[in-house]
Amino acid sequence: MLASSSPSPPPLLHPPSQSPVCPPPSLLLRRPHQRRILLLGVVSSSISLLLRHIPAAAARGLFQMPPSRLSNRYFLVRAGESVYEGTGVLNTNPVSKTSVDNGLSPEGAKQAARAAAELQRMGACSGSCWIWPSITQRSYEAAEIIASINGIDRSRIVPEYSFLDARGLGAFEGRSLDAVSQVYASDKISPNIKPPPITDGTPNESVSDVYVRVTQLMSILETQYSGETIVIVSPDSDNLSILQAGLTGLDLRRHWDLSFRPGEVRPVDPKSIPPYKMPASAVYKCLNPPTCT
Repeated sequence: MLASSSPSPPPLLHPPSQSPVCPPPSLLLRRPHQRRILLLGVVSSSISLLLRHIPAAAARGLFQMPPSRLSNRYFLVRAGESVYEGTGVLNTNPVSKTSVDNGLSPEGAKQAARAAAELQRMGACSGSCWIWPSITQRSYEAAEIIASINGIDRSRIVPEYSFLDARGLGAFEGRSLDAVSQVYASDKISPNIKPPPITDGTPNESVSDVYVRVTQLMSILETQYSGETIVIVSPDSDNLSILQAGLTGLDLRRHWDLSFRPGEVRPVDPKSIPPYKMPASAVYKCLNPPTCT
């Protein structure tokens, strides 16, 4: 007797439903990252296209002396005589720059008033202006006199805390004003010669040291303002004479030729700034790299 074989199951007409295949976790983590990269690429391209349409004249780079141009109008003012100067004593230690004895002497107050009247005559603040004095007592007092006579609100007085400090004369501190002639004799030899040091905290600054400070000041002003009038009030002559020498391209060893009297006002004449010369690196082109002739 033949054994009966069990019937085979019928063929499946439809395959069983399968659950959706999930990508590996690493792929899920990469997708937002890829979208972020794509987005950054789009933004970067947009910025690049925008920058291509900014005129070169409107771009502002690192401020250099002499400048290619000035965005503002400037007036340079030396504050009037201080009480220390009235007694014939040199005082350049920044520790005492806000002391009463560093304020204007009676003669210095008159000089500051004449400076304010001269600015008014020049029309320096006829529309409006910003007054940037050193925080040194005599400079700030002179700035208040300038603001009062020219009808400028005190909110437009911007004290400068370090870049306009009087030049530190080191071991000449406390000596007679006549001793400064020895400093200027060294300046004529090299702008890098410093006065002898001293241990009371008074800096001993060379012409080059002051040049760095006033260049930093101009960089701030040219970045912060555009199309404005700015009155710079310095406690001494060296800040202003070195600044003007830098603006006009004068040899820094000759900055004394541009010295300021107490209370003197001097506008920065754009015509005195020499034509800008592009550095060789900006105009040199290699036509046959790597061989450049």
